[in-house]
Amino acid sequence: MAAVILKSGVHAIQEFLTEDFYNEYANFLYILYPMIGITAAYLVGKFIFKDVGGHGIPDVLFIISKKQSLIPRVKMYSRLFTSALTVGFGGSVGLEAPMVVTGSAIGSNTGLLMHLNAKKRTLLIGCGAAAAISAIFGAPIGAVIFAIEVILMEISTASFIPLLIASVMGSLTSMILIGKDSIFNFNFQETFHASHMPYYLLLGIICGLVSLYFNRAVRKTESALEGLESQSMRMLYGGALLGFMVFFFPPIYGEGYSTLNQLIEGKSAEILNRSPFFSVIENPYMIIIFLVLIILVKPIASALTIGGGGSGGIFAPSLYVGGIVGFVFAYSKNLFGFHIPLPLASFTLVAMCGVMSGVQHSPLSAIFLIAEITGGYELFVPLMFVSAISYITTTYYQKDSLYSLQLKDKGKFLPESKDQELLELIDITHVIERDLLPIHPDSKLKDLTNLVKISKRNIFPVVDEKKSLRGIVTLDDIRDIMFDASQQDTVFIRDLMHSPPEILLATENMQKAMEKFESSGAWNLPVIENGIYLGFVSKSRIFNAYRKRLIRQKQD
Repeated sequence: MAAVILKSGVHAIQEFLTEDFYNEYANFLYILYPMIGITAAYLVGKFIFKDVGGHGIPDVLFIISKKQSLIPRVKMYSRLFTSALTVGFGGSVGLEAPMVVTGSAIGSNTGLLMHLNAKKRTLLIGCGAAAAISAIFGAPIGAVIFAIEVILMEISTASFIPLLIASVMGSLTSMILIGKDSIFNFNFQETFHASHMPYYLLLGIICGLVSLYFNRAVRKTESALEGLESQSMRMLYGGALLGFMVFFFPPIYGEGYSTLNQLIEGKSAEILNRSPFFSVIENPYMIIIFLVLIILVKPIASALTIGGGGSGGIFAPSLYVGGIVGFVFAYSKNLFGFHIPLPLASFTLVAMCGVMSGVQHSPLSAIFLIAEITGGYELFVPLMFVSAISYITTTYYQKDSLYSLQLKDKGKFLPESKDQELLELIDITHVIERDLLPIHPDSKLKDLTNLVKISKRNIFPVVDEKKSLRGIVTLDDIRDIMFDASQQDTVFIRDLMHSPPEILLATENMQKAMEKFESSGAWNLPVIENGIYLGFVSKSRIFNAYRKRLIRQKQD
């Protein structure tokens, strides 16, 4: 229902703002609309909902990983309003990410209301995300795979059932309330020919390279906006630059799916109609130049929208750019008349899959999503092939997805494996051992010998009066002299102590701690907080805590 409300609201706003536009005149309101939308979205988010916009999906991934899947309640409805204002007024982003945030928040808070544990709340977050994508695209299979591939990462067979039910219900609800209208309203009838495969190979490589450009353009643009002094400056510059981009290139207004429909239906000349500078030009080469410029501009426009304070995601922009890449590829090849003609619709759709796979690192989601929303199951072979080639090309140069990179830019890191995820659930301060007996550096050997008699450990931290760690002494260090009476009063601890192989900080995560254990080869390492000695951490204590976490997770 949230997806239906959002889609209907955006379309109503766009129709109200653009229904009286005249194609033959320059639509100067295009310059103002995006700035108004971004500003309104930011102000509503900040002062009414206390939830400023942004990408959304990276935040959901971080909350699942680090915050026990507890998504703030306000996100169940805040993104409906802010993203409707952003996209409705021409923000060049998609509605999918805000809807994933909304659906995930509904799932998380439902789990909290029912007193479910973090693992089951995570599953409900996946269910909410799947229902949202299914409702928007009418693609229940693709939505389930998206939830598994992007949101949940790992899932058991039993957990697969709730995802299926949620996705089907999302699709049915949308179908009942607004009908079967799809984002792409054409009848795909082209057939696949094996002779096209060399071109699909080249298209896959191009999609991978375009994905790299897309990711880097988005991050650099957002970084440039963050470098501005205040949010008002970001809204001003972001909205103004976006407005001028939309003025020169009207097809990037809003989500842009209507442009893709025109390209797939073979009405490429119509995309120039709304442009004040290109509408009178019917040269096919100008169409190619115009579309190539849109490919270069769209990622920047999306980043300006979000970085300026708007709410949206890069899901739709990646599909949009991919579709234009595929059309330009096939259109250019056919224009030059080399070899066999290529079907424009097929290459447009397959490239949408390729760029989505490269940008989001979700090859399976891209395959099923495009196949479902277009009914183009005839294209499964090229969809699989191009998705794989694009993914390989992108990951060769860039290991992480755009979502992970955006989190890293903020100093936030997601675990790369299940082991790392479990380790990061262990707080280093909870596994500190405090039964090691400290000794002062000015003490003598006989004092240490007395400690050895009562200690159950073979390591003795050397701690001064300020509780600062000066070094350590092990039983092996004094084994040869500890019973030598002549040295009991003449040898001082400061002469025996040595530095530990590594020092752990109380603020470090467990992954960093394990790296220090591995690099040093030590079994026990001291923990320091603000220069104060706290105790030691041993590998055995960490392994025991890890084992308990693993057993608890399996029981859940």
